[in-house]
Amino acid sequence: MKKVIILGATSGIGRDVALRMLQRGWLLGIAGRRKDLLEELRKKYPENVVAYTIDVMKEDAAERLGRLIELRGGMDLFFLASGTGRQNPELDEDIEVCTAETNVTGFIRVTTAAYRYFETKGGGHLAVISSIAGTKGLGRAPAYSATKRFQSTYINALAQLAHIKNTNVRFTDIRPGFVDTALLNTKDHRYPMLMRSETVAGIIIKALDKKKRIVIIDWRYRLLVFFWRLIPRWLWERMKIRN
Repeated sequence: MKKVIILGATSGIGRDVALRMLQRGWLLGIAGRRKDLLEELRKKYPENVVAYTIDVMKEDAAERLGRLIELRGGMDLFFLASGTGRQNPELDEDIEVCTAETNVTGFIRVTTAAYRYFETKGGGHLAVISSIAGTKGLGRAPAYSATKRFQSTYINALAQLAHIKNTNVRFTDIRPGFVDTALLNTKDHRYPMLMRSETVAGIIIKALDKKKRIVIIDWRYRLLVFFWRLIPRWLWERMKIRN
């Protein structure tokens, strides 16, 4: 049975992906900041789940990830669903800095730890959730857009490093659009092409099965991103994108 570590399994896409994997009988090591939500899932599937609190903002995140891997008895797939993001047109400094620290510093801590584990083991599968926001800079969410671009570029670099070192590590960069999770304030904003987290989780599982390198969810967003890339910089900067 496949052994999977999911970081960010307490809610949203991470939790729905965990539930899909458990339905397949996979062995999970789940992590996040909220112990109560982790325990809720562990008690429901005691034979398949071990849980451990990890906060990517803390300096001991990599060490605690290593401990969770030990508790699970190894790791075949590392799935990173942890992250943050908010619209911030007022450029509140605290929001921008928190987003950068979580999606960049925290991302580096746990992603490099997972990569080093797979390098030592001789192979594995490393998957992360970035976003289509990394395709272009969205004016209402500067830090979020930039950090998601960073994550995709970092995975590109790790993939090249794995090739240079002849290490059998596979990578999947998952790029959703708007998903109805706690990250989006759907009460105050109406988002176009909003997707259900459960639906997105199903698409992710299929992509992981095929070990796809880049996954844009779903076809509507693939079409959107295609046209985004065709827009010249000078025109993009003058577009008034509201959401």
